[in-house]
Amino acid sequence: MTNEDIVLSIGTLKEYTSGMIKKCQEAVSLSVDSMVNKNLEQAKRIIGNDDDIDLLREYIRDRSIQLMASKHPMAKDLKYIYVLSDISTELERIGDYAVNICKETIAIGEDEYIKELIDIPKMSKMCLQMLEDLNGAFLKEDDELAYEIALKDRELDKLYSQIREDSLKVMHRDPENNINQGVRLLFVGRYLERIGDHITNICEKIIYAKKGTMVEIG
Repeated sequence: MTNEDIVLSIGTLKEYTSGMIKKCQEAVSLSVDSMVNKNLEQAKRIIGNDDDIDLLREYIRDRSIQLMASKHPMAKDLKYIYVLSDISTELERIGDYAVNICKETIAIGEDEYIKELIDIPKMSKMCLQMLEDLNGAFLKEDDELAYEIALKDRELDKLYSQIREDSLKVMHRDPENNINQGVRLLFVGRYLERIGDHITNICEKIIYAKKGTMVEIG
């Protein structure tokens, strides 16, 4: 395989990875929408559709291994192939967290929420914007934008702290009736906070691919 062929193969992997980012964005959006609107059927569909994200991860991983093991890419290309494989793993986890949100939604069912959902939709909106910007930074290999995106994770952490504080107050007020759902709301907040962490990890990998140095942000 010539260097030109390797570059073309990397381009294909890049397209698949971008598609994976978009699927994660859709999954996160619909999972929180299902929760807010108590759309249990939609939540079940999202759980079923997670296979699409898993299949993309498998393709990117397997193709990356094949390129690294048998095609002898140059050092720069080898680094980028490694980064693509790593990014697909981070994206798979984001898809898993969207599924987890749907599972909590189904578990809560038609029960009235013990508190108004304010910060969870805010966290979702922030995650979705980060994913949107992430796709642009990834496709353009824009390390500066990647750094800016990662810094936004701090705001997600603050919102999660607010959800935790509010949920604990509600649970303490009426433990018998509120603890079960309160814990599930805490889980959802935690899942969104973890999505932000995985986005940050991807941003760090974009910077590594561009500059050759690994940085820890946040």
